[in-house]
Amino acid sequence: MKVSIDYKDSNIISILDTLTMMPNNLDLIKARDVWDISKQGEGNVVAVLDTGVDTDHQSLARNIIGGCNFSDDDQGDPTIFEDYEGHGTHVAGIIAAYQDNGRGIFGVAPKSKLLILKVMNRNGVGTINSIIQAIDYAMNWVGPNGEKVKIINMSLGGPSPNETLHRAIKAARQKGITIVAAAGNSGDGDPNSFERSYPGFYQEVIQVGSVNQNLEPSFFSNNNVNIDFVAPGENIYSTHLDNKFVKLTGTSMAAPYVAGSVALILNMMDRSKSVMVPYMVYHYLLTHAKKLNYSIHSVGNGFIQLTSEKKLILGTLVTPKKLKVL
Repeated sequence: MKVSIDYKDSNIISILDTLTMMPNNLDLIKARDVWDISKQGEGNVVAVLDTGVDTDHQSLARNIIGGCNFSDDDQGDPTIFEDYEGHGTHVAGIIAAYQDNGRGIFGVAPKSKLLILKVMNRNGVGTINSIIQAIDYAMNWVGPNGEKVKIINMSLGGPSPNETLHRAIKAARQKGITIVAAAGNSGDGDPNSFERSYPGFYQEVIQVGSVNQNLEPSFFSNNNVNIDFVAPGENIYSTHLDNKFVKLTGTSMAAPYVAGSVALILNMMDRSKSVMVPYMVYHYLLTHAKKLNYSIHSVGNGFIQLTSEKKLILGTLVTPKKLKVL
């Protein structure tokens, strides 16, 4: 089975050579409220399984800690993980972009690091096997100073389950890695008409749908019984090829808002029991999510929010709109 990127092709709304801004979505999720206490995600590595990255981008280059190519681009050379499509660069920027000499944009966790695992080629297409290999690589990767992957973001999906992929995801989760994926863009606006995309639909994955600036569910965002949270996904400014910035739309853009948020959350919690970390992260998100007056099939437990209030002590009683078993 093949997998593909999940964003709306026609929504490359604008391309800018230079951009200096603080995206409004950072304030929507209240990321800047916790930047001091969370150290902007410093010390945490996010593995981005996507189309690669623009390795020379002015707002990304110094946060790229490593990478590997699992696609068929560049004759399969594992050392070349350059992005020729733009999707992976955009996703990476939402997570960890930074301003360089006052130019560029900020991602959610601008001091986190990115491990770029290229699983899709210049056409935005990859294989299940490439994703499985990348997850295994992420689980076993050790950085130059002993860093390990704490978060995996997958803004991709396919229509069918795969047991080998599911086992790989379970193994990563057991190693204390929090896994985030896009819900998919096959929605028809009907919360009772279910659409599934894998790996997002798996129980061990935080499946993220899209909302607009008014916190209304995006028409295209998949609806199903396993939607966990929603995040901004329409007209999202981020990094792109050739040192540029573009607006893109899709659940692919929503997922990295959650992945970046996890990089912040990890610095606000006790991580002494690594196997429990994904559980504690999920309960932080659950406790602080902004409840929305829409079907749980569309918005799950609500819109992600961050706060420096220490509510996430393990054992805090939370009554979710929907039950998630990690």
